[in-house]
Amino acid sequence: MNRLTQQQKRFVIEYIKSLDGELSAQKAGYKSKDLKSISNTLLSNKLVINEIKEQLKNQISSLRVNKGYVIQKLLQIAEFSLEEEEILDKEGNLTGKKKLRDTSAGLKALESLCKYLGFNSDNEDSEYKQAKIITISNLDDDKI
Repeated sequence: MNRLTQQQKRFVIEYIKSLDGELSAQKAGYKSKDLKSISNTLLSNKLVINEIKEQLKNQISSLRVNKGYVIQKLLQIAEFSLEEEEILDKEGNLTGKKKLRDTSAGLKALESLCKYLGFNSDNEDSEYKQAKIITISNLDDDKI
């Protein structure tokens, strides 16, 4: 058998929508008390797997998102989030202290950028060493 059945094709379509094998098998019309078993069988079928990959590839290419655009946006998020801003007191007056806007968002953007560009900390051949990130909030510049 070198082709998918109509039911298998429906399963692939539903699986791409939900990523839930049992639900996809049910929506594709499989009748069984053990939909998990049917789902596992379908998801181990090379034809089904190849069709899922092909459908996902088609969806991604239809988005026409340029890699440069993704990299640019991640860099903008990281730069904006890691900029310093003045700290205000309860009355809205400047305290003379600064903080980073959103370290969490900035670090997530940098992490995503590293993954996107293929930086891998598990790669032993990498010339880069892992760094510890230390965040010091409300540090006075005069004390440095």
